[in-house]
Amino acid sequence: MRIVNWNVNSIRTRADRVLDFLQRHDVDVLAMQETKCKDEQFPHLVFQQAGYEIAHVGYNQWNGVAILSRVGLTEVADHFPNQPGFDKDPLKPQNLEARALGATCGGVRVWSLYVPNGREIADRHYDYKLRWLDALRRLALQSPELAVYLGDFNIAPLDTDVWDIAAFAGATHVTEPERAAFALLEDAGLVETSRRFDGGFSYWDYKGARFQRGEGMKIDFQLATPALAIRATGGFIDREERSGKGASDHAPVIVDYNV
Repeated sequence: MRIVNWNVNSIRTRADRVLDFLQRHDVDVLAMQETKCKDEQFPHLVFQQAGYEIAHVGYNQWNGVAILSRVGLTEVADHFPNQPGFDKDPLKPQNLEARALGATCGGVRVWSLYVPNGREIADRHYDYKLRWLDALRRLALQSPELAVYLGDFNIAPLDTDVWDIAAFAGATHVTEPERAAFALLEDAGLVETSRRFDGGFSYWDYKGARFQRGEGMKIDFQLATPALAIRATGGFIDREERSGKGASDHAPVIVDYNV
């Protein structure tokens, strides 16, 4: 089973590009992040005609996650237990954002995840990010035997996951609390399968010609349960998808599992 995660940075802008990618790489399951649309705006027909079942959760023009599957799609959940919400005003309701979507595809429990960015260390969004990751850890502790948590984690776990660690002094994505939260996911039993096959960058900011200069980050991952991780047989990051006109700022992360 070929499982892919990809922050597409607006599915309505890139539907044709995503369809071409699915066909070119013979993808079984695609977990997308940052679709940037409401459920009724998602281009369902394009992918249904290509043979994919679709689950999507999106409340507005921000965030949004989806799962496309041609190996079955059941037991859909548009959030996970104890998933925290957010509003920049602490006195307002802290509503859930469209950041997590679970479904069972071909016997594998798949979670498409768009971890909060954190913005700045002093921002309430940073605390929200850490609480969100802790709730995700608790979910991982109750994983079925075959499960994978994949998507945009907005964390660079190692110094080598950014082009220049000095450029991130005082910034999010590389702080010890964030890295510790990522490590706790692995302590909960998850295995990072994507790095096993490709340790290179998966994200390059549009600004400053970062892609052309090789100034990227590795923040997109697949974390699998041990029983699924041992079935991982290969994978790579398709950096060609980051090049050219109209590309997302993230590249797809591909892992093959023998299930």
